[in-house]
Amino acid sequence: MIGLGRFGGAVATELVKLGFEVLGVDGDAAAVQEYADTLTHVMQADTTNDEALRQIGAAEFKYAVVGIGTDIEASILTTAALGDLGVQNLWAKAVTQAHGRILERVGAHHVIFPEHEMGERVAHLVGGGIIDWFQLDEQFAMVETVTPTEMIGRSLADIGIRARYGVTVVCIKPLGSGFTYATAETVIREGDVLVVAGATDKAEAFAHLD
Repeated sequence: MIGLGRFGGAVATELVKLGFEVLGVDGDAAAVQEYADTLTHVMQADTTNDEALRQIGAAEFKYAVVGIGTDIEASILTTAALGDLGVQNLWAKAVTQAHGRILERVGAHHVIFPEHEMGERVAHLVGGGIIDWFQLDEQFAMVETVTPTEMIGRSLADIGIRARYGVTVVCIKPLGSGFTYATAETVIREGDVLVVAGATDKAEAFAHLD
């Protein structure tokens, strides 16, 4: 993980929780020190320098994430250097569309726009009715929402959600319990939370049912 700012630090920390060994690299000694007890290894280095990347063994890693955001030049040079070293799975953070296109051209296999993607997500949540929202592609989404009042006390088979609303109930979280699979026999109770999947407009319309 190159760049241990808010984004990079969060990614690196979560990867460790998932069981990965993570080398965190940053040019700032304070950032390196902050994650010294959290990550598998941490190092201070100028990652725009090809030789510095070779010395820390970057070419031996199967995955690399460039989380540098504010210094676009450093982001591009680091990504290009990692690409030249033959890193097989290279992810890079971009702050603008133009930045993202350049990152792809210099070797990034995956370009992410965390601020833009989070902005879209928050916009969907602000309107109410939606607890969480995940866009699977441009036309399909999964939405977590509270149970519409009209469905309380009825089974999914009786309601016919797919036929009436064009969405599928993926799972359900009964009040006071954890998520579980939904079946045709599942009866919806007051306070239950549903996760539905379908065309984005239909999934969101379902979440806004009274």
